[in-house]
Amino acid sequence: MIASNKVEGTAVYNHQGDKLGEVYNFMVGKRSGQVAYAVMSFGGFLGMGQKYHPLPWDVLTYDTGKKGYVVDADKERLMGAPSYAAGEEPFSQPGYGQQVRQYWSSVG
Repeated sequence: MIASNKVEGTAVYNHQGDKLGEVYNFMVGKRSGQVAYAVMSFGGFLGMGQKYHPLPWDVLTYDTGKKGYVVDADKERLMGAPSYAAGEEPFSQPGYGQQVRQYWSSVG
């Protein structure tokens, strides 16, 4: 078990060792209590222009050597993934979670 504040801020890498971003927060099912997505922050400078990329929790693997999560994706794949800007709430839109799952289903 790990506390949520220990997950938030953890680096996310690809298998080549490139740092892609870091875990901004994660989404938990209201009824199931299960973590469904890690939301990774990517890009921007001092919070400006930052994008948020939801990653299905099961596409991430924790690497103790890197002390961070690893996803099987390069920066190009990440740039094409569903994302949103600060202030947007895409998970309130029907079908957004399904869109994210479909995009990442071919990873791995």
